Amino acid sequence: MLAVDVEPSRQRILVADDQPDVLEALRLLLKGAGYASVQVSSPQEVLNAALVERFDLILMDLNYARDTTSGAEGLDLLSSLEKLSQVPPVVVMTAWGSVDLAVEAMRRGASDFVQKPWDNDRLLSVIAKHAAARASRVLRSELDLARHVQEQLFPVPKRRLATLDYFGHCVPAREVSGDYYDFLDTGEGGMAFVLGDVSGKGIAAALLMANLQACFRSQPKERLLQPAEALRTINQLFYESTSPEHFATVFLGAYDESTRRLRYANCGHPSPVLVRRDGWVERLTPTAVVLGAFEKWTSSEREIAFGPGDTLVLFSDGVTEAGVDSPGEFGDQGLLAAIQASRATGAEAVVNHVLAAVASRAEDDATVVAICSVPN
Repeated sequence: MLAVDVEPSRQRILVADDQPDVLEALRLLLKGAGYASVQVSSPQEVLNAALVERFDLILMDLNYARDTTSGAEGLDLLSSLEKLSQVPPVVVMTAWGSVDLAVEAMRRGASDFVQKPWDNDRLLSVIAKHAAARASRVLRSELDLARHVQEQLFPVPKRRLATLDYFGHCVPAREVSGDYYDFLDTGEGGMAFVLGDVSGKGIAAALLMANLQACFRSQPKERLLQPAEALRTINQLFYESTSPEHFATVFLGAYDESTRRLRYANCGHPSPVLVRRDGWVERLTPTAVVLGAFEKWTSSEREIAFGPGDTLVLFSDGVTEAGVDSPGEFGDQGLLAAIQASRATGAEAVVNHVLAAVASRAEDDATVVAICSVPN
């Protein structure tokens, strides 16, 4: 026998007992407490249901038709459930309770033990505790998976140019990040660099980040050589695939090794820091508003020399705003000091030095990309 009382948005409990009146009483109790339930009446039905459906908890009797006193059938069922992958917490019930039986049930995988006749408040308290723990573990597992997937989206510097050393890293404030950085091939002797920050936080921001990455990586190599033109196309794609309240700040630069020049467009992003060989500091200020907020969008484009010894650092606002609500705000001065202290040792050292300096203060995603021009 299998009976169902299910609403998809509610926590789901599989209930097993060989007495119809007990199943009905538990169904009504759980429904009144806001749980969805599936009722079965035998150990085999428990296994069948657990194999094909997802439950937040199993509430099961230890005694069935074969044996009504020892709990042997229920104990055997616990052993079988333990062999399944991702089995939910199991709370066992029996009218023939004993300390030995409770201990053996726990040894075989039960999370808790309730004796019949049960107290409604006690039973609901036990269910709430273990179902909530299960939900928390599932969420943590899903977030861990999301973090792993996103880590694979961030690039690893593989392609090297004779005149360029570059490196980037993102430290999420939560499990996943809304920051995006990339190194894009523009053909022989060239490379494009991107750093973006999408609105929002958490999973929603991470999904938008993946969307933005797809927009950039779908662009032909030659289009990236003209940042303003590429960004017009990307804005249209991003605008059409996101709701109006979502947007992204983005910096896109394209480097030409033959001329040692950098063309760039800055869409409302914090102005990257360019430190010249002699220590002079320039800021690459915005050339357009944010991406994705407006259908009609355009940007200007600028070009600068990027000679030997120059260092360009892109960063998200989580870097300079680290500690903003305390006297220890990192700010532009902290960023400049960290760059000046490490730029002679290469791009990776710059990134690591900046991120280490903000590590204890960052409350938002912190991303840094460093690009160093080196002699031929």
